Order: sequence, then C-alpha cells, then structure tokens
Amino acid sequence: MKISGNTILITGGASGIGLAFAERFLNEGNEVIIVGRRAEKLEEAKQRFPDLHTRVCDVSNEEDRKSLFDWAIKEFPGLNVLVNNAGIQQRVNLLKDENEWSFHQNEIITNMEAPIHLVLLFLPHLVKQEQGAIVNVSSGLSITPGVWVPIYSATKAAIHSFTISLRHQLEDTNVKVIEVLPPAVNTDLGGAGLHTFGAPLDDFADKVFNDIKNGDLEIGYGGSQVRLRASREEIDRGTEQAWKGFLNRNPDFK
Repeated sequence: MKISGNTILITGGASGIGLAFAERFLNEGNEVIIVGRRAEKLEEAKQRFPDLHTRVCDVSNEEDRKSLFDWAIKEFPGLNVLVNNAGIQQRVNLLKDENEWSFHQNEIITNMEAPIHLVLLFLPHLVKQEQGAIVNVSSGLSITPGVWVPIYSATKAAIHSFTISLRHQLEDTNVKVIEVLPPAVNTDLGGAGLHTFGAPLDDFADKVFNDIKNGDLEIGYGGSQVRLRASREEIDRGTEQAWKGFLNRNPDFK
C-alpha cells in the first residue's frame, strides 16, 4: 500500500485507534474522511485536525452503510482506501446474561456484518483505482479469544478469517488487503477506564504505520504480533491464562 496521496475512509474514526490512524494518514499527505455515530465527537476531531472530512453514519444500520457508500464515491471519486475500524466490545457472562438479543446483535452487526458489507459495497469501486487498499482492524482476540468478551472475540475471529479469504481472492488485483490485530490498547473500547493497562495508543499507531510502510499485510503489536505465529498449544495456554488473569482481577464476573 502506498502511504501518501490516497483518499481514505475510516469508520470509527472520531476517537481511539481510528483517530490515531487518521492523524498519521493526514501527516503523510492523504485526504482523510472519518465516519462515526456521534456528530459531536466528529466535530471535536475536526477541531483538532481541520483537514479532516467527516460524516455521521451508524455502521450498524444497513441503510446508513448504503448512504455512506453513495455519498463517498460521489464526493470523493478518487477514494481508494477503506479502513474498517468501528467496533463494539461488551463483557458477557453467558450464564448470567439477561440482555435482550438486540444488545448482542448490535455487537455482531457492528463488528462483523458492517465491515463485510462495506467491503462488498466499495470493492467494485476500489478495483478501478490505480492503487487501492482495504484495512480491516480485527483483534489479537481473534486468535486467542477473550473468554469474558465471547461475542466480540467471535466476531473478530470471523473478520480475521474473512480478511484472509479476501486477500487471496484479490491477489490478482491492485487492491492490497491489510489486517491490523491490536492487543488491548489504552482507549475507551468497551467503556472508559477498562483498557488503561493496554498498549500506549501512540506507540501502537506508530508501529502499525511503520509496518504499513514496510509492506506488511498482517500487523500486530506486542503479544498480538507473537500470536500470529503461535502454535495451537500456545493459543490454548494463552487463552486459559488470560481467562484466569481476568477472573483474578474481576472476581465478581462469575
């Protein structure tokens, strides 16, 4: 993927990892559009980075996704990079869960259905560009599931699998397919204060950008980088250890 001269659309771009990516793409001389559900968060991002373009869109809504596509290719016909970053993470004790199905369905739609649908919408346009790219942000939990976030982990595993298939299907096109697998990063994913132990956001984003510059197609950080080549035994052991560690820190979860 070329690092400059692109027109890039980032979902979930008003804060956290998405905004950190937007900042770095802007610094490299790209035109950047960020998408999010909340107009006030998008406005805050634009005040920080006035060159950003913004669009209110709830990617969990099918009609919003279609409207986003129609608007984006009309207003930015040179758009050549799609970054699927929007996500929801919800802690769920499956034995105690009393939520309505819609609570879980929203997580599934946002994390899995939406990025797949956006790829299908934008792909015919992207393959016509001189150089294109799709960047799917999955998770280290796509490989070693976080037992306390079972639905989130399942959706990210699905995106990991989908991205591999997509990369093979597009190997004879001019569209690069990149997967970013974050570990826990110090953002508000899942709720404020839950990931303060995570990797520093700027360090993580800088590492991702260096790897993109180097032409890497699967990009992790720290533990998630190691997991990319872990054995089944290491994955099973890591899953169990992380689960026990979570329960030690959160004894009321069970």
